[in-house]
Amino acid sequence: MYLFDTNIITNILKKNPSVTLIGKLKSLPVENQYISVLTIAEIIYGAYKTDNPEKHINNLKTILLPQVKVLPFDAKAAYLAGKMQADLEKMGCPLDFVDIQIAAIAVVNDKILITDNQKHFKRISILTTENWL
Repeated sequence: MYLFDTNIITNILKKNPSVTLIGKLKSLPVENQYISVLTIAEIIYGAYKTDNPEKHINNLKTILLPQVKVLPFDAKAAYLAGKMQADLEKMGCPLDFVDIQIAAIAVVNDKILITDNQKHFKRISILTTENWL
């Protein structure tokens, strides 16, 4: 089962999305496709930075959300995220906290994180990632 990072979701919504990504998604049952509640927040944030936020929010509601399951940032993920953030800072390689939160959601829900940001996420040894772009 797969958790899609925000950069994967935004690629899907582009005028010309990755052919490789679309092919993989078509072969993957909908029940195996997840996003985090944080990805929703990041998409909404990005939408409000455009000239037409209503269009992007409508796409989120009508195209994306009916196709995926949404995972919360719950207490179990919060505990893990706090530990991961502290560990990464001690190692001198911190990440944006939202990335750590998304990683924690993937780990506690036993999901593979699909992301185009392998460089950042490889710092988290307990996280499995793949890049479908």
